[in-house]
Amino acid sequence: MTAATGWTWEYQGYEPTDERLRESLCTLGNGYFATRGALPECSADDIHYPGTYVAGCHNRLTSDVAGRQVENEDMVNLPNWLPLRFRLRGGPWLTPDTTTLLEHRMELLLASGMLQRHTRYDLGKGRILTVRQQRIVHMADPHLGALRAEFTAEGFSGELEVEASLDGGVTNAGVPRYRDLDGHHLIHVHAGTATPDTVWLRCRTRTSDIRIGMAARLTSDALVTVRNRSRRTTQHTVLALTDGGTCTVDKIVALHTSRDPAISDPLHAALDRVGRAPGFDDLLTSHFTAWDQLWRRAALEVAGEPGHILRLHLFHVLQTLSPHTADLDVGVPARGLHGEAYRGHVFWDELFVLPFLNLHFPEVARALLRYRHRRLEQACTSARAAGRRGAMYPWQSGSDGREETQQLHLNPRSGRWLPDYSRLQFHVGSAIAYNVWQYCEASGDTEFLHTKGAEMLLQIARFWADAAGYDDDIGRYRIKGVVGPDEYHDAYPGASSPGLDDNAYTNVTAAWVLTRAVQLIEALPEPRRRELAERTGLDAGELEQWEEVSRTLHVPFHAGVISQFDGYGELAELPWKDYRERYGDIRRLDRILEAEGDTVNRYQASKQADVLMLGYLFSPAELRGLFRRLGLTLDDDIWHRTVDYYLHRTSHGSTLSGLVHGWVLARARRAEAWKFCQEALQGDIADVQGGTTGEGIHLGAMAGTLDLVQRGLTGLETRDGALWLDPVPLPELSAYGFALRYQGNWGVRLHLEHGELDISVPSSDASPIEVRLPDRTVVIEPGESARLGLPD
Repeated sequence: MTAATGWTWEYQGYEPTDERLRESLCTLGNGYFATRGALPECSADDIHYPGTYVAGCHNRLTSDVAGRQVENEDMVNLPNWLPLRFRLRGGPWLTPDTTTLLEHRMELLLASGMLQRHTRYDLGKGRILTVRQQRIVHMADPHLGALRAEFTAEGFSGELEVEASLDGGVTNAGVPRYRDLDGHHLIHVHAGTATPDTVWLRCRTRTSDIRIGMAARLTSDALVTVRNRSRRTTQHTVLALTDGGTCTVDKIVALHTSRDPAISDPLHAALDRVGRAPGFDDLLTSHFTAWDQLWRRAALEVAGEPGHILRLHLFHVLQTLSPHTADLDVGVPARGLHGEAYRGHVFWDELFVLPFLNLHFPEVARALLRYRHRRLEQACTSARAAGRRGAMYPWQSGSDGREETQQLHLNPRSGRWLPDYSRLQFHVGSAIAYNVWQYCEASGDTEFLHTKGAEMLLQIARFWADAAGYDDDIGRYRIKGVVGPDEYHDAYPGASSPGLDDNAYTNVTAAWVLTRAVQLIEALPEPRRRELAERTGLDAGELEQWEEVSRTLHVPFHAGVISQFDGYGELAELPWKDYRERYGDIRRLDRILEAEGDTVNRYQASKQADVLMLGYLFSPAELRGLFRRLGLTLDDDIWHRTVDYYLHRTSHGSTLSGLVHGWVLARARRAEAWKFCQEALQGDIADVQGGTTGEGIHLGAMAGTLDLVQRGLTGLETRDGALWLDPVPLPELSAYGFALRYQGNWGVRLHLEHGELDISVPSSDASPIEVRLPDRTVVIEPGESARLGLPD
């Protein structure tokens, strides 16, 4: 049973079938590393999967799959620091799977970033052992983790053996459909003893040669002895329990890798850090302070169940991408640091994450964009290899920016390995450009915009201009051979090669990129514009071409609506009712049809929002302006028909789909919006995708729900040096508030309720904030507040 009360997320009882889900949602992290919420006495098996992941720690292996050599890069499951098992002297080790439980409760304390566990084991003959544990992954010191275990005897006295280990014999085995792939990433595992209470373990990754050092300090009420094996080090203690008495064991762990700055050796750094670390109670004090600061900067006030879920989502976003992330060369892992799904790769999910970070932790957003800039050269190399100019960013990115998208993917329904063409989702480049622009508008960071941002925008625009070919028959430019956000459609029925023509989302966002790039280059200071032109070979003729392409890209229509791609309206209609009756859950319609020997390519059926993504990225006014610039009309009637059309042809096979539909429907068809907002909120806690959350949370969807409140319902835009607000009333979420950071103003608070908007700007020497509502403009000085009535 799950219960959310205030700042606590609680699981009552022990349900083996739910354990993977709970472990993901009880993951603790700090932006540098994270550890799943597995029970310390349980090893990896079909029920439990302890996993520890360091941001950006990848390794590449080659596997024999379906008769082919397949290369994959994975986020590595590092040595397990959790193990702490216990038993009565000479008896069996106690676990929830082998011993009767009288009570079991897991509590995730969101305010303090702590996982608490309370279990009562029935040992027979009236004997009960109560186990209470507290666990943290330290938010102030990103290299520390700590576990306190308290053991209380009821109805007996006796000796309790406790073993605490560091286990280097781990593999990547957390996703069943990947188990045909080699998951043995760690080699040269060695363990040793530093002092009687401190042990260590070191290893390295097989091909990326990342060295890992881990050290653990055990504090016990009794003598501690050590036993070292080649891949594991174990500390052993025997506690003298008395009836009603409690004994405590504290385990403090330090973790470093050779990717860390300002160290010479990761093992030496780990030993030094764990040796200097204070005791558990003092660690809690600094950890709590760090979490207090995070919550103040990302304050979000929403009442009731939606508020509880949003707080959980915010908690996991902050654990994956914290201020510590600003010091790392990492991107946005689509499944967080919570599991091995998607192999820890970086997709376009940052499109749903950075807009939230921009207004709370701009230093983190900048770092994530620098990850993309460092891989700009590789993106240009990939474009040249494909016969293109500019930058072709990969659909899946890892350590060095090459294309990490798998060549094959497994359909669990049919058991067949199939070609994967999702690497043709070149629109990831537009997402990067969009995030650059949004970050700079929100932060006012002109230095980044004029340097790294301009370089990325230029090369992404250059790619789109080169990819677009002029069609004399229609007098417009066309972009062919792509896959859109829908992902179900990767080829035309019966085609011998993959790819689709004129995906509307791809073409409209490409036009936006080209437009912004031209505007930016023309606005650059002349010396910087000259530098950029000299370094990239940019000339006036190329800018004129970008301008032309940005105004004449083809956007297909059919039946009075925007076509998802050219020819979409000619595909067959799917008998939706029949499939729902036969299969119930048809989110993964592509797998269902393939298992039947059919293909979703034949039907007007989408996995997730594609065309409607345009309404997610752009306000109604900006979207109309984009179409007007393309010489096309997009009035409310056309847009509403388009929304209705795809609403009835989407299976929502992605957690992002409900989010986008809820966002768009809040303005297009308000009565139906909340249904999809609810689906977005429930995505991970209810595991609506059927087992996927246990493999890692969906970070983009979680961050997107936060942004739904922050920007979607408020109509908040950061452009032209002002905050634009055009709130939409949603009866189910009629009152909410949040704090944000905007162009040097920290802690700006907004609260909307009963048709009124309250804004307060804390005192500082920052510039005043210009707020633009649909019917007026207001300027608020630092240290001032305003209450503004909203138009009906």
